[in-house]
Amino acid sequence: MDPRDREDGPIQEAGAAGSDSSDGSGECGVASPYRWLRRLSRELHWSFVLAVFAVYGACQGVGNAVGVVAATYYCKDVLRVQPAAAQFYQGIVNSPWVVKPIWGLLTDVVPVAGYRRRPYFLLAGVIGVSSMLMLSLQSNPGIVVGVIALTAQSTGAAMADVTLDALVAQNSITNPPLASDMQSLCGFSSSVGSLIGFSISGLLVHLLGAQGALGLLSIPSALVFSAGILLKESRVTDFDYKQVHRKFYTAIQSMGATLKCPEVWRPCVYLYVSLNLSLDIQGGMFYWLTDRLTGPAFSEEFIGAIYAIGSVGSLLGVLLYQTTLKDCNFRSMLLWGQVLSSLVGMLDLVLVTRLNTKIGIPDYIFAVIDSAVCQMVGRLQWLPLLVLCSKLCPPGIEGTFYALLMSIQNAGLLMSSWWGGLLLHMLNVTRTEFSNLWLAVLIRNVSRLLPLMLLFLVPQSDQNSTLLPAHILQDEAVKDESGSAQFSVLVADDSCCHPSNVDAENDRMKVIDDAGDDIELIPLMNKTTTVG
Repeated sequence: MDPRDREDGPIQEAGAAGSDSSDGSGECGVASPYRWLRRLSRELHWSFVLAVFAVYGACQGVGNAVGVVAATYYCKDVLRVQPAAAQFYQGIVNSPWVVKPIWGLLTDVVPVAGYRRRPYFLLAGVIGVSSMLMLSLQSNPGIVVGVIALTAQSTGAAMADVTLDALVAQNSITNPPLASDMQSLCGFSSSVGSLIGFSISGLLVHLLGAQGALGLLSIPSALVFSAGILLKESRVTDFDYKQVHRKFYTAIQSMGATLKCPEVWRPCVYLYVSLNLSLDIQGGMFYWLTDRLTGPAFSEEFIGAIYAIGSVGSLLGVLLYQTTLKDCNFRSMLLWGQVLSSLVGMLDLVLVTRLNTKIGIPDYIFAVIDSAVCQMVGRLQWLPLLVLCSKLCPPGIEGTFYALLMSIQNAGLLMSSWWGGLLLHMLNVTRTEFSNLWLAVLIRNVSRLLPLMLLFLVPQSDQNSTLLPAHILQDEAVKDESGSAQFSVLVADDSCCHPSNVDAENDRMKVIDDAGDDIELIPLMNKTTTVG
């Protein structure tokens, strides 16, 4: 899951998100990508769009693509660990994504040198560059050094991600019509970046080795550093750092109060359970695909090509979502997403059992089709979840709460990886033994249907609706001692989920910027609505 810091300066008029139809505001990004990007750049500022390209396109797109292939070969050929152990180490490497609320709290309540977002982009870039250079320059790193370096790089990526997520969630509140467009921009950037990264990943591993390819991940981190320098952000003046502990407490209190609302905790339960039960056995599949005795024995270049074609499928998923599915209700999207995910997972079963060769389809063709279809369905399943999370963020702590929701998802993915590793271990799937891999695939596909029992927890609302209660959305603007505008963090009591009707006149808020100009913030919800 955009662009502006609520507490850093004046807020643009929320009604501007769709006011200028002459610039293509009514057109989708697919029909006119240039006008679509120009519209987003105008309404959300070009430096935000650039930050999306740096974080999602370069870091999470190209960087993650090269990192996935290189790190997998690093575990298999350099560290020579079993598939189950590789997934366990991968879970450790991904652990910084589970503690994203920490980074969210920092970017929300602790400005550095007067800036709330820019310093965290800079810090993320420094961590990513230094960790990958250290790993690439080590002559013979062991498991501990490798895991620490990869975890540090993951920390930098998570920090950059949560900082950008704060901007995304913030604009989803102030510009609701742009919520889906922002997610499409992020998904499009990630898919294109992944396509580029996977296209060159196998070649880089072949030419430089897994360790050398990992060293190149310092380049995307350097681009994140550059995005931090260029990001437009108003400077906070006269910030009282003695009040940081109070702000931390208030933000945590606000998150706790928000989580008590059924409109919030019910979707959160579904998010965690659905991802937890989607067992990840990619470690076993990768070892089998590259095995020279019982598997297809794909080369590094072809493994990269498979992932690259998968990125094309992911990109098609983004385009399909943006053109036809972004107005569908959440429950229908997640229902069919889970069902299709289970069905397309059977393609892995056909590949592992070699049924494709019996009907005349070579392994390399079927593997490419499998990857493209699975990635497309995965993207269609993922984008509504991101939109749903952005809609659940209360004003004032957008970064922190969105990070909390993302950490719930990442915790589910982490447990999915560990459960999958345990399943591979129990079925005795090793570096050279794959006789029970088909059973692991079958169990994974069946487990993907289990979350449907909890689908009633997801609202039936369409993706353009406001999901939070009106009480939470009525954030009060106050002035600090210096006269600049700041937003108070809303702390709701236990009755916040049952707000009383509020007069329309009281729904309008006035924000005064540093120059003293009055800017009107259009209310997001004029009356209490019931979310199904």
